[in-house]
Amino acid sequence: MNLKSISTNKAPGAVGPYSQGIKANTLIFTSGQLPIVPETGELLKGDIQKETMQCLENVKAILEAEGATLENVAKVNIYIKNMDDFPLINEAYEKYFNKHKPSRSCVEVSKLPKDGDIEIEAIAVL
Repeated sequence: MNLKSISTNKAPGAVGPYSQGIKANTLIFTSGQLPIVPETGELLKGDIQKETMQCLENVKAILEAEGATLENVAKVNIYIKNMDDFPLINEAYEKYFNKHKPSRSCVEVSKLPKDGDIEIEAIAVL
């Protein structure tokens, strides 16, 4: 198997000992992306739709670093602190996945890194 670490300055740097993503042959696995603005390092809080879009922008940047797009995404995992935010997250998510609808899981968790409200990861196929 051919493994390659993915790194781009268009997404936030890893906050621990891991890669932003890994390319394994024709698969791309992104690490979970918090709603961190790459240019400033700011963690967005207080508007779950803006947070969702920032997470997806970060996922998109990692995919693009390997020549993929959101159209290549086969699976998305979403972790949220409050399931009551689910309808608002879906509204923002649909702006990114409108016609192409990958499989998806969304689970409520008790805590996320940096006390974020949402984290999104994806698996894409080239």
